[in-house]
Amino acid sequence: MDKKTIVDIDVNGKKVLMRVDFNVPLSSNDPGEKISITDDSRIQAALPTINYLLEHGAALILCSHLGRPKSPKDIQFAMDPVAERLGELLGRPVSKVDGVVGDAVSRAVADLQPGEVLLLENTCFLAGEKNNDPVLASQLANLADVYVNDAFGTAHRAHASTEGVARAMQAKSSPAVAGFLMEKELTALRVTVDDPPRPYVAIMGGAKISDKIQLIEHLLEIADKILIGGGMANTFFKAQGYEIGKSLFEEQAVPEAKRLLELAGDRLVLPVDVVVAESLEESSTAQDLAISNIPADQMVLDIGLVTIQHFSGSLMGAKLIVWNGPMGVFEVERFAAGTNALATILAAMVGQGATVIIGGGDLAAAVARSGLSDKMSHVSTGGGASLEYLEGKSLPGIAALDDK
Repeated sequence: MDKKTIVDIDVNGKKVLMRVDFNVPLSSNDPGEKISITDDSRIQAALPTINYLLEHGAALILCSHLGRPKSPKDIQFAMDPVAERLGELLGRPVSKVDGVVGDAVSRAVADLQPGEVLLLENTCFLAGEKNNDPVLASQLANLADVYVNDAFGTAHRAHASTEGVARAMQAKSSPAVAGFLMEKELTALRVTVDDPPRPYVAIMGGAKISDKIQLIEHLLEIADKILIGGGMANTFFKAQGYEIGKSLFEEQAVPEAKRLLELAGDRLVLPVDVVVAESLEESSTAQDLAISNIPADQMVLDIGLVTIQHFSGSLMGAKLIVWNGPMGVFEVERFAAGTNALATILAAMVGQGATVIIGGGDLAAAVARSGLSDKMSHVSTGGGASLEYLEGKSLPGIAALDDK
């Protein structure tokens, strides 16, 4: 990696501001209820960097966003449950201050000793976070001697706690470096752009084609095949003139889908059969039908059995597979079969020497539910960030860090 990391600097006795991605799922969005964390995977992913810094004598200040609060009044998105869970995982107290910057925060930071951990309040409680306000970025930089970004999931956003603070640290000649998780993500994803092993097959799923048009175009330049599933396949079916019933699709993206089909030729592989039902309700009868036989009162909710076999054949012999987006409505068990089958196929391919990279977001959750996360070569913690990296874009949260 061409960016400095925590091993390249001395943190002993230093105040270290570390940007983490603790945007974890919560048990409720009701501020009147007791709120707990339902999945601590993102907290666990940051532990190697946190532990290294503490073991090397840093006084550690952590900051993160959580959810989508509109103001500090949205107390259901306060960081208190995160502080509690982090303390349990670390086996040491984690103090939490009710602010991001300001006098109370400055006093808490001044009292912080090496080996201690302080968690700031939700960065999105301040409007200046998303606006990359230089004043807020400077205030954050003034809290610490060193800045560490270990939040790959936010690296594609130029926010005050990611891009802005790194620039502000450099302006005062202080280090701004990557953590171990950031390094791990970049090392894993770099294989997709730096002379990827071949055959290279990409798998695109999820609901929207509009989010991935640029990615598909970019992949058509470097990948050997692209397999399409999930809700986005419906837009391609529409572009081919098929009846798709009540299925989700993007009407405004149909011309783009037609263009991509013409551009790709046989390198774009679409489902040949799908699982349909009238609704997601348990009482609704599901059936596996060819894409030419979708009834007008049904909706596509998963890929079918023939498509799974078809995709398996397309994947045969691949040395690199990048997968972004589930194949169906995986949250409902009977429409998770396509996603689970594909995960099983890819896990077996890893065992045979292939590299399989899972592109974060909903797909990471789906693979985790299948119990196969640890069988993949890499499961990214950043859906949007991994998409933009795969598109070949520069990620501002990474670009702002110190070069080696």
